Amino acid sequence: MPFQPPYLVAAKNLKSFLEALRHAQAPEKVTVRFIEQLGFKSTNDRLFVPLLKAMKFTDDAGKPSARYHSFLDDSDWKTVLAEGVRDAYADLFRINRKANEFTREQLTGKMRSFGEGKLSMAVLNNAVRTFLELVKFADFAAISAAPAPEMQSGELADLTADEVHAAAPSVGAISSPGSAVVGSSLVYRIEIVLPAVRDQAVYDAIFRSAREHLLK
Repeated sequence: MPFQPPYLVAAKNLKSFLEALRHAQAPEKVTVRFIEQLGFKSTNDRLFVPLLKAMKFTDDAGKPSARYHSFLDDSDWKTVLAEGVRDAYADLFRINRKANEFTREQLTGKMRSFGEGKLSMAVLNNAVRTFLELVKFADFAAISAAPAPEMQSGELADLTADEVHAAAPSVGAISSPGSAVVGSSLVYRIEIVLPAVRDQAVYDAIFRSAREHLLK
């Protein structure tokens, strides 16, 4: 599926929109009309609807999810927002669990690469701006240790060695399919599934990561 990052044209309204959303009663369905009732009547503000869907605040039909309802909790909304951001921009978090710390330049480069150079500059700039605004209000501390979105094996082919190291062990290259008891010892059988990549450094990074994570 082509890379299609969610974005806002008017990202400057994000803070006030999140505030309005948290203090409004959850609707039966998030629609353009609901967005307008919150006070965001510009045609640009209609992009809040697909953004909420991308963050899994709503289902495909626009019905508020459990995550949406958790977002209404004043004590936890920033963490819930971080979870939503991680799902909405899963491609970024697959290659780096701390993608929320990317600079504007890093984000632009990654998104341009994921989009295979086909994203217009307007979409690219808006997507980067939206991401940066979202992470500004989100709290990733509580979910930093959680597994990153699962990466498909084919996606490893275009990663650099540094990106493989940053994504491990979430890249799925390392698995532990079983164990056995030998005498009084428990023996684990570890399999490392190597992707078909062009860069030898990627293999070096996988084995280095395996050593760091498995031999502690």
